[in-house]
Amino acid sequence: MARQKKGEKVDGWVVLDKPAGLGSTTAVTQVRRLFGAQKAGHGGTLDPLASGVLPIALGEATKTVPFVMDGRKEYRFTLCFGEARSTDDREGEVTATSDRRPDDQAIRAVLPAFVGVVQQTPPAFSALKVEGRRAYDLARAGETVELKPRPVTIEHLELVARSGADHADFVVACGKGTYIRSLGRDLAQALGTVGHLSALRRTVAGPFREEAAISLSKLEALGHSPALLGALAPVATALDDIPALALTEAQADRLRHGQPVLLTRDAPPAGALVRVEAGSRFVALVRSDGASIQPVRVFNL
Repeated sequence: MARQKKGEKVDGWVVLDKPAGLGSTTAVTQVRRLFGAQKAGHGGTLDPLASGVLPIALGEATKTVPFVMDGRKEYRFTLCFGEARSTDDREGEVTATSDRRPDDQAIRAVLPAFVGVVQQTPPAFSALKVEGRRAYDLARAGETVELKPRPVTIEHLELVARSGADHADFVVACGKGTYIRSLGRDLAQALGTVGHLSALRRTVAGPFREEAAISLSKLEALGHSPALLGALAPVATALDDIPALALTEAQADRLRHGQPVLLTRDAPPAGALVRVEAGSRFVALVRSDGASIQPVRVFNL
């Protein structure tokens, strides 16, 4: 006899406006509890220091998490000059100091070097694994953590404000795997000083934006009312940039059973990834061979 899953079948995305001080895993647990959902995950970790857009997937939406993880991100951050910290943010211990404070002109002059595909060394306090152990566990134990530089893509980086000589505010748009703490650290070093992040907010994660984000306190205020389910974005929201294909219910049933569907016309190009809909229902992600489509991921909605 199949073991019954705990919780309700709740499918969709919650665009949480995560408060600073709360870990991403804790945020997911709290949202899952509020909805009573069977399954939950998130579309990209935010450090406890950071606030902003944390997309949380419930139920069938967890199957689309990789598409959000791979998506474009945007952040606002404040770089504090004069102190390097062990975590590259204000939570760590001071490891070096400098009296040098760059002016706006100097800052803007170095920014182009950080745009495009750049080599970046992740922070020692990160979730990356070193010989099977998390880097932050090694760092907390006082062990030396050596992480190799890796390529990341930064699309846009701009100085937007100064609140004194010690602080500079930036906006950045970047690709998967970019550490904003590392970016701040490296910016300060390029300016002949040291620095760390004193504030960080994610404003965009894939298709999810801060304008649509809801706070944890507002979700809690909704309780278990129908309005709580109204806070869910559809599962397919994470796949908005993937072309859609409409099929009949008979064709959709074949995909649900793992069978390919031969298309007599309008077949997507070979290799194309397509999302399939039948009526108003999202059915599956499929891959085309130029004549037929094969299910990659089927959704039970």
